Amino acid sequence: MTAPWDVIVVGGGNAGLCAAQSARQEGARVLVLEKAPRQWAGGNSYFTAGAMRASHGGLADLKDLVDPDAQGRFPFTDLAPYTDDDFLDDMVRVTRGRTDADLARVLVGESRATMDWLRDLGLRFELMYHRQAYEADGRQRFWGGLAVGVVGGGKGMVEQHLAAAERTGVQMRFDSPVTRLATASDGTVQGVVLACGDVLESRAVVLTTGGFEANPQMRAAHLGPGWDLALVRGTPHNTGDGIRMALDAGAQPHGHWSGCHAVAWDAGARPTGDRELTNQLTRGGYPFGIVVNTDGRRFIDEGADFRNYTYAKYGAEILRQPTGTAVQIFDAKAAPLLRPEEYASKDVTSVTSDTVRGLARELGIDEDRLVSTIEEFNAAIIDSPFDPTVKDGSRTEGIEPPKSNWAQPLDTPPYTAYPVTCGITFTFGGLRIDPDAHVLGTCGLPVPGLHAAGELVGGLFYFNYPGGSGLTAGSVFGRRAGRSAAAAAAGRAR
Repeated sequence: MTAPWDVIVVGGGNAGLCAAQSARQEGARVLVLEKAPRQWAGGNSYFTAGAMRASHGGLADLKDLVDPDAQGRFPFTDLAPYTDDDFLDDMVRVTRGRTDADLARVLVGESRATMDWLRDLGLRFELMYHRQAYEADGRQRFWGGLAVGVVGGGKGMVEQHLAAAERTGVQMRFDSPVTRLATASDGTVQGVVLACGDVLESRAVVLTTGGFEANPQMRAAHLGPGWDLALVRGTPHNTGDGIRMALDAGAQPHGHWSGCHAVAWDAGARPTGDRELTNQLTRGGYPFGIVVNTDGRRFIDEGADFRNYTYAKYGAEILRQPTGTAVQIFDAKAAPLLRPEEYASKDVTSVTSDTVRGLARELGIDEDRLVSTIEEFNAAIIDSPFDPTVKDGSRTEGIEPPKSNWAQPLDTPPYTAYPVTCGITFTFGGLRIDPDAHVLGTCGLPVPGLHAAGELVGGLFYFNYPGGSGLTAGSVFGRRAGRSAAAAAAGRAR
């Protein structure tokens, strides 16, 4: 065997690099092993918008976090405090009360401090005006409990993480897939076995290899029929390896194994993530229009809540429709509310017409059915002042499904339609950890020497997801996992 490391981190995304930095700060010798080649560095983190949900005390509280260069619009910005109670309430509400209470409290309670820690590592933050604010009365008003993101989005996050790793002496190896954990006769994890057969010893291992969203067989087996056909938003390398090897070593499965984060995604996208467009293939403007299936019928409440609290569950609803696709339709009134990064970026799949019938012909949808759907929708709207910065109560009555907010008649040409399908982001089932990120075994006790963080951790998310909480969870529990792993390594060295 090669000379041992103190801590080996398997997986080089945000959670893994947080774990590595945390262990390094405790004095550990750290090696990060990444399955992907260097050009695919960052795992799923690279494909995100870089948004991070955290509790805070309002605009003044974020001044020390946000880059000075990004504070020019602060005097014209309205951003209400988002308290620990607000964050925890959102976690409980969107998961229908099933979120692991112990893990959720840690996530919420350490969210803000962890972002300060990331800033001190060299990550840069900004307010996400381009995604989370609309102008009202000459001011920028934030909505949906989410305000802060990493400068440069996911691409910027990965670049800044890798620079920090180089500065602090974290060693990284790409093209290094791990196939199993090396264990002693008593089950203690002693290192990892690479695909090439090499065994690397360490005193502790942290798994941060993501979920199984890029594994069609596992998707169909756990999420259900048809899920093998979903498009993958991010890396093709998250195929459930870390989950499998941990279960083989006695870890306890946990969480919503038949649930996942999945969004409305450009129907013309490639099967796995696009390194250039990344999250720009998301189509998140649906609260300001309607969504119909290929039969021309609505099937979701587009205005049930702010996008941040519905987008991660509506991909699954699209997959359930005939052909597994749908169409988002907007008129000219809604067009200014659509994010250009999503709706006007390179190679957007769309159709435009001056008439609804013309739109239907272009889409291959029955003309009479689509016209009827839109006429019924328009007639059902209860007139109320439209305001995209609040749940405005502009709604429909007498049709199913209803639209609960932001309902405006589709009556102003041109009409534009965006064909969408299901884009899966990550899976919710995974490993059970304790609040210090020790992986728990089937007996309920920690598996000695094994820790985990990131998307392969189960128990936080069920059915749905508050936007921006994934990167925060990876950071919070990555930091804890690295600290715990370093402590375990120090204990075994004595």
